[in-house]
Amino acid sequence: MNDTPASGSSDRLDQLAANLARVEERIGAACRAAGRDREDVTLIVVTKTYPASDVRLLAGLGVRHVAENRDQEAGPKAAASADLPLRWHFVGQLQTNKARAVVRYADHVHSVDRLRLVGALSGAATAAGRRLGCLIQVALDAESGTQGERGGVAPDGVDALADAVAAADGLRLDGLMTVAPLAGAYAGQPRAAFDRLMEISSRLREAHPAANMVSAGMSQDLEEAVAAGATHVRVGTAVLGVRPRLR
Repeated sequence: MNDTPASGSSDRLDQLAANLARVEERIGAACRAAGRDREDVTLIVVTKTYPASDVRLLAGLGVRHVAENRDQEAGPKAAASADLPLRWHFVGQLQTNKARAVVRYADHVHSVDRLRLVGALSGAATAAGRRLGCLIQVALDAESGTQGERGGVAPDGVDALADAVAAADGLRLDGLMTVAPLAGAYAGQPRAAFDRLMEISSRLREAHPAANMVSAGMSQDLEEAVAAGATHVRVGTAVLGVRPRLR
């Protein structure tokens, strides 16, 4: 993690506050342009590669939703921040053997993309006495029966997977997530990709009305996601700065 001397300093607090204000203005402007209320869109700050001290500073600035994509980083960071009023989102590809660990701290997993993972999360959540919110990750670059380059189930596999989550003990079907694809018909077209996700979400809600979360958009394309109707945007670099390379 990028635990620099400035991480806990007033300089770092000022930097995060300024970055967060710019992101908030972007979301607000996107909501106004789309005729939406600002309260309709939840900001999730992705804190991967940055230290727990930054999470603490962000919480002091009013951030309530944070995300990680690697359990080996997320677990210790969540433990160090256990006293803070935060909701933790796991947004990375998840191996079944990490399900038990992730269930200990995550309130939502955004990357459910196969039946084996549904079973692993259900068993872990039930054993922990927890009810875990799950989003189906939709891969808009995937053909029928395959997974996307960055995980996710093909659009025609969403319904069956959603039904499995909804029926599983310890799990709650919250909605859908996608990442704007780098290949396929939607490559370089984030707005079209997010519009397609909203179509899939509308169909899903016919069978599962409470599955109304739509997690889409990151630092570079949050405006397109808000315009399409996303309820949650996942922003990392625009708040925390350019990340160091992972070793």
